[in-house]
Amino acid sequence: MLDIKFVRENPEIVKQNIRNKFQDQKLGLVDEVIELDAQKRAAQQEADNLRAERNKLSKQIGALMGQGKKEEAEEVKKQVAAEADRLAELSEKEKELDEKILKDMMTIPNIIDPSVPIGKDDSENVEVQRYGEPVVPDFEIPYHTEIMERFNGIDLDSARKVAGNGFYYLMGDIARLHSAVLAYARDFMINRGFTYCVPPFMIRSNVVTGVMSFAEMDAMMYKIEGEDLYLIGTSEHSMIGKFIDSILQKDELPKTLTSYSPCFRKEKGAHGLEERGVYRIHQFEKQEMIVVCEPEDSKMWFDRLWQNTVDLFRSMDIPVRTLECCSGDLADLKVKSVDVEAWSPRQKKYFEVGSCSNLGDAQARRLKIRINGEKGKYFAHTLNNTVVAPPRMLIAFLENNLQADGSVRIPEALQPYMGGMKEIR
Repeated sequence: MLDIKFVRENPEIVKQNIRNKFQDQKLGLVDEVIELDAQKRAAQQEADNLRAERNKLSKQIGALMGQGKKEEAEEVKKQVAAEADRLAELSEKEKELDEKILKDMMTIPNIIDPSVPIGKDDSENVEVQRYGEPVVPDFEIPYHTEIMERFNGIDLDSARKVAGNGFYYLMGDIARLHSAVLAYARDFMINRGFTYCVPPFMIRSNVVTGVMSFAEMDAMMYKIEGEDLYLIGTSEHSMIGKFIDSILQKDELPKTLTSYSPCFRKEKGAHGLEERGVYRIHQFEKQEMIVVCEPEDSKMWFDRLWQNTVDLFRSMDIPVRTLECCSGDLADLKVKSVDVEAWSPRQKKYFEVGSCSNLGDAQARRLKIRINGEKGKYFAHTLNNTVVAPPRMLIAFLENNLQADGSVRIPEALQPYMGGMKEIR
């Protein structure tokens, strides 16, 4: 969420940013919020004047009563009562205007970084760099669920009977591999100085609206009926929410946390052939990382975060690339985002396995996460990045480590988490 003062003083910058995100339907919100803000400030000024006048009249009443001028004092009291009624009206008007302004401000997108490429959607994202040599073996690589089924490692049919489409049972060595990847990712991030955390898996509505846009909320979140609780779509939401309404001391920063959680997502809309199996599902597990830091440090942390994911995948011999997300592919709160994509030798192309985002002070402003520094209090910057989400990670892992005889090689880094196994047969 932007600072209302910034919107008031820079309406054309805000409007151009909306155009750059191809959200022209929101252009009218800028003028609307400026007009509402003007009305609110006028109401505040009138209320302040009335309060000053009331204080003056109250003293006058005391003086008149002291002089025995009771009738004159009663007339002044009537004037004070009338002004009290007007103050109540103005207070209610300010409340209504505040609600309208907040709704508009939470819909106006954050200002994107100047380095973000301008484009309508993810088809216009820009490749930044490749890590590792993409290899296509001289034998056929089956679809990922077929590889899993050969090891009796997945049961989709039973999951459909129990929970419907978008769920699965993982079994045996495939289930063990899933857990091994999460444990390895946890230790990988701890070794990079992050504090491990297991957060709440449900959050209240004020945290939901603090960490994401209304559009994201509708597309992702599951609401618990009869409760002010939502199932988390990613532990980032719960982790950033940990700092709600807090004032952090400058010397406490940065806060660097890595968390494990299940994730629950609606995943609305139809999906293509390549998104069957465990690619796009309603429930999965993930290792995440978040940073709460000084504003001037967020660019540095952004580069460190996505590099962590690249390094993790490369340690398991999986080729990856980074993509700079274009303006139209950025969620409204994001300043800048880089996707990490893993190589699929079966499809002969890369696919998304993680996303790193710098949200500037947007989440901190909504959640009131402030820093107490030498020059007073100001909003922190927040960042998040996927360490690893095993369902998609498993696809990349199995395809890149499948051998000609149908066995799956276990990279050296992961072997201790698989009981010393060097391959799955």
